[in-house]
Amino acid sequence: VTGYLDDCTCDVETIDAFNNNKLFPRLNELLESDYFRYYKVNLQKPCPFWDDNSHCGMRDCAVQPCPSDEVPDGIRSGSYKYSEEANNLAEECEEARRLGAVDDSLSTETREAVLQWARHDDSSDSFCEADDIHSPDAEYVDLLLNPERYTGYKGPDAWKIWNSIYEENCFKPQNVKRPLASGRGESFIYLTKWVSRVCVEKRAFYRLISGLHASINIHLSARYLLQDTWSEKKWGPNVTEFQQRFDEVLTRGEGPRRLKNLYFLYLIELRALSKVLPFFERPGFQLYTGNQRQDAEMKQLLLEILHLAKSFPLHFDENSFFAGNKKEAAKLKEEFRLHFKNISKIMDCVGCFKCRLWGKLQTQGLGTALKILFSENLIERIPESGPSYGFQLSRQEIVALFNAFGR
Repeated sequence: VTGYLDDCTCDVETIDAFNNNKLFPRLNELLESDYFRYYKVNLQKPCPFWDDNSHCGMRDCAVQPCPSDEVPDGIRSGSYKYSEEANNLAEECEEARRLGAVDDSLSTETREAVLQWARHDDSSDSFCEADDIHSPDAEYVDLLLNPERYTGYKGPDAWKIWNSIYEENCFKPQNVKRPLASGRGESFIYLTKWVSRVCVEKRAFYRLISGLHASINIHLSARYLLQDTWSEKKWGPNVTEFQQRFDEVLTRGEGPRRLKNLYFLYLIELRALSKVLPFFERPGFQLYTGNQRQDAEMKQLLLEILHLAKSFPLHFDENSFFAGNKKEAAKLKEEFRLHFKNISKIMDCVGCFKCRLWGKLQTQGLGTALKILFSENLIERIPESGPSYGFQLSRQEIVALFNAFGR
């Protein structure tokens, strides 16, 4: 994939050089820190769109339960802001056994930090259906111990998820089939014509979803289960799987377009990071885990990454979004938000718990990026000190934003 991206002034080569040489090594270090590796998620929410009990039976779809002795005594002491939640943590761990799912061992410092974060879900500006992190079914997950990779989850159940996302939530006419539908031939031509005709906002929405799909498929191809014997499991790159999804000939020209949509997604999330700098620059904002030295180092690294994002020379210009008639623009923006919120709800229908975890995290991350881009005026008014009442990000949103960008 080479050259310029549609609707952008940027090219693939500029992004590759910037990301690979400058940004990603720093970002990777940040994501390995305690603050960013633990994400609280409810994997037991029922699917809101159809009756579905078809959970993936493969071992690699699952994650290990949280043993109750993992919960530090200091958190049970009730000396923290959310003492009731602290006292319920042992019960939550017992509840997590039923999942047989995510390995969520936590350090004392991390538990202390996550308990100090207030829940913030401003439905008026949220692009995602956020989990209730105080639900007894919500649990902390160590993302480093539960990497995004191929689990064996495929077939009709997995297809149903992507069908729902593309068919119901991408602003496209019914006669345009989704990119991976069977009977591939003419649907690609229709899709290409349709994407080129619609307004920039609807085209961008479709390309963001396509980019997210491409990202997930790349990770599944790059960490594929190559060997599964009683003595050893081995994950690694599966070139054949990658080519089936992205090769120009095998996909009738659609594969490179999917990859370019991934670059488009990168530009949108990079732009959000460059815009949200004032929120994180305030002296009062801390990446609090209880380890003062590490917290200070990680905040410094975070600010370096955000300044680096701001320095990127060819940012996407989001001012072209919703720039026409004010009434029409407001209507379209609300439609945009509700469509994306719907997609975040569909993630609760994913039958594989590990896939559900990463799907929920990445949609919340992208939703947070969109929230930032549509809150520019509020961010500009953030005071240098004191609380930020107009614009707020929860710890969940922060962790999701940076991990989604890391993907």
